Amino acid sequence: MAKKKKRDESEAVIHNYNKVDTEIEFVNGHSHKEDDKKKSKKKKREKEQNGVQLKERPTISIALPGSVIDNTQSFELATRLAGQIARAATIFRIDEIVVFDNSVDDSSVTMADNSDENESGSAFLIRILRYLETPQYLRKSLFPRHNSLRCVGLLPPLDAPHHLRKHEWAPYREGVTLKEHAPNSAGTLVDVGLSKNVVIDQVLEPGRRVTVAMGTNRHLDDQPRQVVSSSKPREEVGLYWGYNVRYAANISSVFQCCPYTDGYDHLIGTSEHGLFVKSSDLTLPSFRHLLIAFGGLAGLEECIEEDRIMKGKNPREIFDSYLNTCPNQGSRTIRTEEALFISLQYFQEPINRALQDL
Repeated sequence: MAKKKKRDESEAVIHNYNKVDTEIEFVNGHSHKEDDKKKSKKKKREKEQNGVQLKERPTISIALPGSVIDNTQSFELATRLAGQIARAATIFRIDEIVVFDNSVDDSSVTMADNSDENESGSAFLIRILRYLETPQYLRKSLFPRHNSLRCVGLLPPLDAPHHLRKHEWAPYREGVTLKEHAPNSAGTLVDVGLSKNVVIDQVLEPGRRVTVAMGTNRHLDDQPRQVVSSSKPREEVGLYWGYNVRYAANISSVFQCCPYTDGYDHLIGTSEHGLFVKSSDLTLPSFRHLLIAFGGLAGLEECIEEDRIMKGKNPREIFDSYLNTCPNQGSRTIRTEEALFISLQYFQEPINRALQDL
């Protein structure tokens, strides 16, 4: 009965989070991702019509259970754990973090906007991951006060390339659209964290996160600047531009609800029961979208067993590679946040070799 009540609360909490995303147009960590997808598809069609082959940028995703938060002994430790996950994802340039539950229902989940009630582990983790990925100067505008964020000030900053200081100039900056109208312009004012707001060449609703091409002109005049896809900084100048966060009701939904058109083309599972191969000997195929999955306290095997679609399946049937990245461990257990750093470092060399073949 208690388990059913907890699952109902989790579903209600995560259902409400969609309302937050709707209000501030902040989907999966970037407000303009849906528009980006539409623009990307349109550009792809245009280039294909012109006979130009479009080369998609490879992505790396990680998936982990929200239950890792439920196993912490205090609120402060839960916050610290979320911060470690965010740090690992940023250090290793992860594009997407998928937080999954062991729910039998495939419905989407959420967090209550202004409620100070306790959240489920998944909702708590999603909120903090998205908060930390957002540049500091945008957080007040994009995140209402919430009980789950009360200890985030104790966490070390991600210090990602898009977390720019006020005095720094870069070819791109993240911003949030404002209510105020731009003087002598039909565009929209955007706060990009500089001493003066900039004008963009579009009329957009307030409270929306956008990526602005700043160009080389450092004078903050009224010259309209262009809103671009959030993937543009990485594609054009090789800058890591943060991660997206996605929720999945169970591990099967991690794969079924993949945001990429053709899905993930290589799946890696990590487990102490997996095969051990030296990092230098591991060969990964060329990929467009790679997913690395991590288990909770009882490993990926339990996550698979609790999934109604995958129940009874051997993990080796689900994943293309099922690996043990830390053999001969001295501790009975390796915590998920520890496994992230160990495994992502382990995969660095094989991933780099695979990308060279593209």
